[in-house]
Amino acid sequence: MAEIQLSDVFVEMADTLVDDFDVTEFLHVLADRCVELLGVSAAGLLVTDQQGNLQVVAASSERTRLLELFQLQTDQGPCLDCFRTGQPVSAIDLRAADHRWPRFTAAAAEVGFTAVHALPMRLRSEVIGALNLFDTRPGALDEGKVRIGQALADVATIGLLQQRAIHHRDVLTEQLQTALDSRVLIEQAKGVLAERLRVDVGEAFALLRAGARSRNRRLADLARAIVDGSEQFVPGTAADLSGLTARSTGGACAGSARPASSGADRRDEAYG
Repeated sequence: MAEIQLSDVFVEMADTLVDDFDVTEFLHVLADRCVELLGVSAAGLLVTDQQGNLQVVAASSERTRLLELFQLQTDQGPCLDCFRTGQPVSAIDLRAADHRWPRFTAAAAEVGFTAVHALPMRLRSEVIGALNLFDTRPGALDEGKVRIGQALADVATIGLLQQRAIHHRDVLTEQLQTALDSRVLIEQAKGVLAERLRVDVGEAFALLRAGARSRNRRLADLARAIVDGSEQFVPGTAADLSGLTARSTGGACAGSARPASSGADRRDEAYG
């Protein structure tokens, strides 16, 4: 069964890698599948923009996105070390690594993470980012799971780099920049939906993704329509509601470990 699930995920990843594919949704699917396949608590991806700066482009939960952002703001953490060296970095018990990344370790503890495993998104000598796996339990990641995680990171890397070859120009830079620019619209739309529907930001994002899928629209396009008011988004379809149900059910544990609102709000404001 596990082998079938794994093969299905790789088919899903390969099927997404078509001309003009949705980079933002592709990377979010990758983060979600890592959580499902590897049994970790959360996953996030950092990818370089056209200036060579790392940016948060996808995360499986809101608290993970905030923690990834905090790494960038403080310029310390295992995920940054992984990107800079191009080598996997594993912190099996962050409590024992507070001397190495003191501010990151404190922030990770605040949201309930005690272990981090960072895998490079690399093709030969070119490193474009890092796939980061977070867990609420200390301990090493099984070697087989590490290999699967690295394989998923490799698939994502090859897919992104392939775009440049297909178009005979630097499509990777353009696509990644588009994804990064889309994050601004998506964050704004999350805020609009959270306020309008009286749900938390994580539930708002789940509804936004489900709405884009059920309407066969790109995530950023729907977000733009919500922000500029050209679409009065009402989650009425079965797909929309199932997305919210799945988010609420799967995020119960994450909600209990959410950081104090003042700290999270400060980091969220800095991101937006």
